[in-house]
Amino acid sequence: MKCSNKNEVKIVPSIYIVLVAIFVTNIFVNIELMSSDEPISFSHYLPNIVVILLGIYVHKIGVSFDFDSDGETLNLKNNGVFFSKFMEYRVKKAEFPKRKLAKFRFRDYFFYSAVSIYISSRRRRGYKKYTFNTTFLNAKKKRGMVASLQKIVENQDHQGKRTSDEAENNFRNRGKPRGIKPTGGNKKTTA
Repeated sequence: MKCSNKNEVKIVPSIYIVLVAIFVTNIFVNIELMSSDEPISFSHYLPNIVVILLGIYVHKIGVSFDFDSDGETLNLKNNGVFFSKFMEYRVKKAEFPKRKLAKFRFRDYFFYSAVSIYISSRRRRGYKKYTFNTTFLNAKKKRGMVASLQKIVENQDHQGKRTSDEAENNFRNRGKPRGIKPTGGNKKTTA
């Protein structure tokens, strides 16, 4: 399954521009108020503080997300949106064989959603964790991505059980010649 939020994140640069316009306008209003005789209080700076916090939030969640589970590899990628036509920045990428996916966790809050994947490795103990922002991915694509990841993890569990059963059978049958089926005793068959 392939999914992307390229269409949904097209609004992010517009949000940046509106926030910058509000911030600059409020700075000019505060400069006008400083030149007048009216005393300046904290409430004059409050809109700028709110705009800065909203800007930080939009910067954190304003990334594109690409997911591809077709083939033998699993590809996940986050990329910044504002300059994405010119260069790749704020890139977080994971490309690995499906057999290495140990588990995943999907968190979906009202204002933020993310998928964390845990990759197993032969060289390291434990798992390597990657977290990808999926906030601008619509609900249908999120459900499809979670179903695809669940299917991969379930296949890994079944294959892991099968390989452990094969290993147990090999352990039981060690020392026995392979390819020779045991006979039922010294029965002579007559035709």
